[in-house]
Amino acid sequence: MQLILLPLSLLASEPVAVSTVPAPPVIAEGTPQLAPTEPLPPVPAPIGPAPIGPAPPGENEIVVTAETAPPPSDPLKAFNADSFELIQQTDEAIVAPAARAYKSVLPKPVRAGLRNFFQNLREPIAALNYLLQLKVGRAFETLGRFTLNSTVGLAGFINVAKDKPFNSPRQPNGFANTLGFYGVKAGAYFYLPLIGSTTVRDLIGGTVDGLLYPNVIGKPFTQLEYTIPGGTLSALDYRIENDEKIRAVNEDSADPYTVTREQYLARRQAEIDALRARTTPVGVLAPPVTPSDDVEAAAPAETAASKDAVPTP
Repeated sequence: MQLILLPLSLLASEPVAVSTVPAPPVIAEGTPQLAPTEPLPPVPAPIGPAPIGPAPPGENEIVVTAETAPPPSDPLKAFNADSFELIQQTDEAIVAPAARAYKSVLPKPVRAGLRNFFQNLREPIAALNYLLQLKVGRAFETLGRFTLNSTVGLAGFINVAKDKPFNSPRQPNGFANTLGFYGVKAGAYFYLPLIGSTTVRDLIGGTVDGLLYPNVIGKPFTQLEYTIPGGTLSALDYRIENDEKIRAVNEDSADPYTVTREQYLARRQAEIDALRARTTPVGVLAPPVTPSDDVEAAAPAETAASKDAVPTP
């Protein structure tokens, strides 16, 4: 037996790492094999300019949106919108039922007579403002209509001036129109209780008309015994005449407040333009029916300059 002596250096050396290569999988006979997958072609770049605007937010992104600023004509939009909503609720609960009761109690000829009476009392104010606007012919026509209706028309209960042979329909006017005629801007828009749609210019004009009214008409029409019942009946009659239009705005519009505001501002601008012999811009909505005779209701904006431009309860 022969011994083999190995050097100690070999016994003390570190083990040699042996790399193992995995054996290929064994595929049984008859097993279908898939063809090698080819790489997908590159996605072509989009043709045309890149889309404008921010990319859609991801799942973990926070989107911050800023509230739209109110238009320059309506700086108090939040207050006006709240006032509008409150008045609509009051209208549905109180004003509309009272107006329908008023309509059922008084027949249409009686309501028309009361309407003519109240409107006839405003004719001197309209004539005065036509004089201030240097429309002398229209001022004398308004005074003639007032005199005719106050005498032949039985204190204004019958509007005889609108029929043949006179053919003189009512043409409302006020100091707000006079201000607009001389270039005073409308100013901020308001929606106020008991007034509805108005502007700074219309508020000032209505106040001046109210101060002139006692001096032009006199007693007893300036006393509370007349003004409170007269104002109440006029408001109820106005609500009746514009019931369909009010419902259309409130029910068919996505934003009734904005529609009411824009119709009012467009109507008032059309009236001022008519006084200044300008054409009404295309797109201005037709004026709503005001509680007046049939001729006035069918008249264009050029012949109707009432202070109420949009049906408001």
